Amino acid sequence: MPSYELTINGKKKKVQGPEDMPLLWVLRDLLNMTGTKFGCGLGQCRACTVHVDGEAVPSCQYPVAAVAGKKITTIEGLAAPGSALHPVQQAWLEEDVPQCGYCQPGQIMSACALLAKNRAPTDADIDTAMSGNICRCGAYSGIRRAIHRAAESMAKTGSSR
Repeated sequence: MPSYELTINGKKKKVQGPEDMPLLWVLRDLLNMTGTKFGCGLGQCRACTVHVDGEAVPSCQYPVAAVAGKKITTIEGLAAPGSALHPVQQAWLEEDVPQCGYCQPGQIMSACALLAKNRAPTDADIDTAMSGNICRCGAYSGIRRAIHRAAESMAKTGSSR
């Protein structure tokens, strides 16, 4: 079985698996990183969103062979252990966004990717960027409020993350 060196949350990880094994299963099954959730397996719900070289992508659709040598960030990598939460994570808590919480790691990862590119998104920008993320509980208005709150917080502190 082929071996791959991945950079996940700033750390090098070596894994073995079939070249077409989705990154989602590498994270969950081989590396025991269960923050990234399985939703539909088709890339349509985006519960499994991670960042690959800074882009928000559905990890169920990216084979391990395609991400070798790229920088991967998961929900576990947004805040270093013992450090403050990422501003988006903090805003999620302050706005009390999660209901069942299942889709929230993917929602947060998509929101972080949006704010990395657009520091002052409008409602329309948020709706467009988050349109692929499905929340069965319908927490969309809370998600939008949290993104605005995170953007304001990041602007006040000059934070780039």
